[in-house]
Amino acid sequence: MPDDPRLPPRQPLPDPFQPDDPPGSALHFRSIWISDIHLGTRGCQAGMLLDFLRHTESDYLYLVGDIVDGWQLKKRWFWPQAHNDVVQKILRRARKGSRVFFVAGNHDEFARDFCGLQFGGVLVTDEVVHETAGGQRLLVVHGDRFDAVMNYARWLAYLGDAAYDLALLLNRVFNYARRKMGFSYWSLSAYLKHKVKNAVAHIGAFEHFLAEEARRKGADGVVCGHIHHAEIRMIGPVIYCNDGDWVESCTALVEDAEGNLSIVRWADDRERLLAARKEPAIA
Repeated sequence: MPDDPRLPPRQPLPDPFQPDDPPGSALHFRSIWISDIHLGTRGCQAGMLLDFLRHTESDYLYLVGDIVDGWQLKKRWFWPQAHNDVVQKILRRARKGSRVFFVAGNHDEFARDFCGLQFGGVLVTDEVVHETAGGQRLLVVHGDRFDAVMNYARWLAYLGDAAYDLALLLNRVFNYARRKMGFSYWSLSAYLKHKVKNAVAHIGAFEHFLAEEARRKGADGVVCGHIHHAEIRMIGPVIYCNDGDWVESCTALVEDAEGNLSIVRWADDRERLLAARKEPAIA
């Protein structure tokens, strides 16, 4: 049966029993930050995220908000098996010894009622400070508290959310056509968003607000999500990092053993990273 263009792009169906990479062969990072997964929505790229989680491991895993989309789940229930598998993968990370932090966002703001509690080894919090291997202190927050639209005109945020849903629908139809022509995934919605002058200005203001908050709290940098725009740059003396999202760009922020930070764009970087990894030693 041909794909229905009204449905989200078809991803390889994840096998819940498929094992992670063998010990020693997975891509190992000291820390991984991911956010804006939006489980519970059709736009969530759960298959891509599951693939990323299967091929990586880390000492620290930070879930930087909007992991579950409570706004959409209140409107209509959507929870396929792949979304459940993402939750199970994260809980398995905690069981295997990774320190896992869930920093609540605006779409999963219900979690803020449980800050300080642990569920399955995952600590729920509103913000946390991470110290890199190089000794830099990074404030980790979702970022919605510094969004002027969220703080002062919440109804505009909901209106923007509806417009964003439309952009994601167009993105699914666009990528359906690309698949039929043999092309790889490309985010039309992200391209349109960052071409809009007002959106670019909003992102710039947001970044400076976050950098100032990090400076005020005595941190060397800040890690956030919220605006679905992965980036690492200096804002004055402050390192600003945004880990992106898993509905458009499929990105993560990672820290290596020496404390260096970088953005992984999984759709683009996957083959290169897996090809460069060390093969497990043969006994």
